[in-house]
Amino acid sequence: MTLEQPTQEVGNWLVANGWFPGRDIGAEADELAGVRVRDSERQGVPLTPVPPALHVIHTYGKLRLPQPNTPGMAWVIDPTVGYDGDAAAIMEVAGGLGTALFPVGYEASESGILLVDEKGRFFHLHHTGGYYLGENEFDAFSRFLKGLPDPDVEDYFV
Repeated sequence: MTLEQPTQEVGNWLVANGWFPGRDIGAEADELAGVRVRDSERQGVPLTPVPPALHVIHTYGKLRLPQPNTPGMAWVIDPTVGYDGDAAAIMEVAGGLGTALFPVGYEASESGILLVDEKGRFFHLHHTGGYYLGENEFDAFSRFLKGLPDPDVEDYFV
């Protein structure tokens, strides 16, 4: 299911967690993305922010979005969290998908990295592999709230 706007459930959840229509953290979003770019350059694998990822960081940056049925599980929209070697892993997944990816945040319980591609699709780079999260932000948020299974990223390779 592709959602172009939030369902009432998703909208209510976002608002309850600090989001509001028109929210934009402005220059702070660009600073957060810049931290991530510099870290990837330090790793020797430069990542370039894609417009849909910057949109997510601007709109939801610094929010903690909990999964209501799983204590401790939350998506934190902060692209600065990662680990040594993650830029190469991100580029490997991007190569399989045939599109650029950029980190927008992480999953709090296990620190898996949330990624957005040039089309606005969401992916999760976890220590167990890569996963597809949704066609766009609202689809991904809806799937997360419902606790739907995340298909393997390789199902989306070109």
